[in-house]
Amino acid sequence: MRGFRRIIQAAACGAVLLAATPQARAADELPPGDIHFICAYAAGSGADIIVRFFAEKLRVVTGRSIIVENKPGAIGNIAAEYVARAKPDGLTLLVTGGNSVASSVHLFKNPSYDAAKAFQIAATINRATMMVGVKKDSPYNSAKELVEAMKKKGDKASWAYANPTAKVLGALFRESADLKSLDIAYRTGADFLNDLASGAIDYAIPDNVQAMAQIRAGQMKILGVGAGTRMNSASDIPSLTEQGYKMDVRTWWAAMVPAATPRPVVDQINVLFAQVVDTPEAHAFNATIASDAWVTKPDEAQAYFLADIKRWGEYVKIAKIEPQG
Repeated sequence: MRGFRRIIQAAACGAVLLAATPQARAADELPPGDIHFICAYAAGSGADIIVRFFAEKLRVVTGRSIIVENKPGAIGNIAAEYVARAKPDGLTLLVTGGNSVASSVHLFKNPSYDAAKAFQIAATINRATMMVGVKKDSPYNSAKELVEAMKKKGDKASWAYANPTAKVLGALFRESADLKSLDIAYRTGADFLNDLASGAIDYAIPDNVQAMAQIRAGQMKILGVGAGTRMNSASDIPSLTEQGYKMDVRTWWAAMVPAATPRPVVDQINVLFAQVVDTPEAHAFNATIASDAWVTKPDEAQAYFLADIKRWGEYVKIAKIEPQG
């Protein structure tokens, strides 16, 4: 009985020590109220699935209600502007692709906010990339085989994309492989699937979420990833770089807050996300969408964000993307 009491006392002491750690105190030190995760895309989309997964995990960690609000439109700008103008108290977070926000600086003639000054990256979540895919029964089994065939087709070859990052990757691939293939824009990734299956287009640039879903459904063959190296979560898919077509275009997810958010609150959000991202459940979820967990501190994340804004200036030139508005 005495031994049992010692165990109980030790456990109680451990609980007290845990409660005193920054990880345990973080949720309590946030301002009172519900936490709002702003999603830049429609309910049911791949982005929405990611946002809701982490919202549920943060709900458990914080013990708070976390409300997901979908504000789609303008390539994510509607949601970004909403958060940029939100009260900087840590209760309204833009959970989205950091590369999407970085690109907005160059995709609009007169953006309604300055991304570099409007946001602080509170936490990073994962890193992924776009991919080069062909239909399931395609005779091509490598990027090299695809390139050789597309060179023979010249400007009769075509490829599909549905977002700016996919267009950038496709343009870099075309340039690196010295192709003349024509790019065709689609409203969403789902919209080009029938044309890819029928052979109306030769290849496509799906994002990681769509690519993995199509692989599982047996509807698409992925020939390479656009990151400079293989993804840990999809290590069986070679990078385009290792196949001779050098590039390193990465997508990345983060939790952003208005720039004026107090640093202690930013740090607390960072701790909370780190607790969630570095769990077996989160690693397993990321693996289903070919994403690698990515945990950083706010200063490192912000530096990467600012560098990505500069990178996107070059990407837009390479892909010859005309700013909107």
